Amino acid sequence: MFKLRIICVLLMTLLFVSGNFLTLERGDVAGRTNATARCPMPKTCHIYGFMEWYKVGSYCVKFFSELLNFTAAEFSCRNKVPGAHLVSVHNEEDNNLLVNIVKQANNSNPRVWLGAFELFKTETFLWLDGSFWDFEFWKPGEPSHKHTSEDCMEMYLSDAGRWNDETCGKKKSYICAFKWHTILKPGSEKME
Repeated sequence: MFKLRIICVLLMTLLFVSGNFLTLERGDVAGRTNATARCPMPKTCHIYGFMEWYKVGSYCVKFFSELLNFTAAEFSCRNKVPGAHLVSVHNEEDNNLLVNIVKQANNSNPRVWLGAFELFKTETFLWLDGSFWDFEFWKPGEPSHKHTSEDCMEMYLSDAGRWNDETCGKKKSYICAFKWHTILKPGSEKME
């Protein structure tokens, strides 16, 4: 992730210094490379009423800076959108997009709640939305289970978005998510 940012900065510097930024076109053009494609912010969810949410995988997600404990954050998500939960993460690309979303909106809270919890001290984590546990991005040495009360999961922004097990009662910012197709009623359209 760090190397990717350096490459993006160098490419942008070269474009602006050489004057070629005036000819850079949106999207890929035959024979050219889009220099900003490797530093992505996700597209917005094009659903009426949710344009401030971002599309990450099959989810619409939004960062909330309000500091809440894990349970309150989950209930806050559920109250914001029917079918919403704290976000689940299923691949490194989506994890990186979440880091970008949070960093754009937040510089003061380096830790953010994600939607996973440990099942009854079994050292098995589950996603609150019921999705499969098919990806992990733990900080080295985590989950540590050093404290018997570390049953919830957070993301460390200062460590490339790696995960940590944490005490559920601590107050943190959080990311809510819902599957975009669950909010659309039959016959309704997404915005294009």
